[in-house]
Amino acid sequence: MHVGIIMDGNGRWARQRGAIRTQGHTEGLKAARRIVKAASDMGIQHLSLYVFSTENRKRAAGEVNFIMGLVKQYLRAELPFCRENNIRVRHAGDAKSLSPDIAMEIANVVEETKALSGMQVILALNYGGRDELVRAFRRLAASGKDLTAVTESDIAASLDNPDVPDPDLIIRSAGEYRTSNFLLWEGAYSELYISAKLWPDWTREDLEKAVDEYRNRDRRFGGVGDSSVHTGGIPVNGEKQ
Repeated sequence: MHVGIIMDGNGRWARQRGAIRTQGHTEGLKAARRIVKAASDMGIQHLSLYVFSTENRKRAAGEVNFIMGLVKQYLRAELPFCRENNIRVRHAGDAKSLSPDIAMEIANVVEETKALSGMQVILALNYGGRDELVRAFRRLAASGKDLTAVTESDIAASLDNPDVPDPDLIIRSAGEYRTSNFLLWEGAYSELYISAKLWPDWTREDLEKAVDEYRNRDRRFGGVGDSSVHTGGIPVNGEKQ
């Protein structure tokens, strides 16, 4: 099972408590660690976290720099946690547009965990779905592909992580009803789950609730009637239910 999460609500969490926005981002990072551990324990195979979008770069420089510093600190600090829990870390997004130190930290954790065989955590950092598609077409053009003959399979094979299956479920916290440029291609038929709860308050129980609701839905992929697929058959804990 592949779950994607749009981790929203850090700023509102801080504002409700009279704190500065950066405190919300710090608490949001703690929530991310809780959910990564919970997802691994639940047997989820892939977890994509929307860490920082291409549009987030428009925010105040101080906030952007703080978030990048948190990310750098997180990547360094979580290597032992990843090894202990057999978690492989991957990246989605434009690494070339990141500062060299952040890009190096990402490359390091990706390299250090690439042989781990448990859950894969895809960090969508400096990521945008439209930007990913632009970069995919640039890869195709650079390969000499005739762009007038491009197929869906060609595009899928040129995305940031072509071997990662499309997300079954995309979760958004903080009650917003939009995808915000997250996994636009891959999420074409993903089920959506919207939670009013702000991201820093998320716990294992919230993830379990979202997955349980997902498993009770019928997925038709554009079909009707007998072509539907009940998600109760999706392996969540490593076994077919």
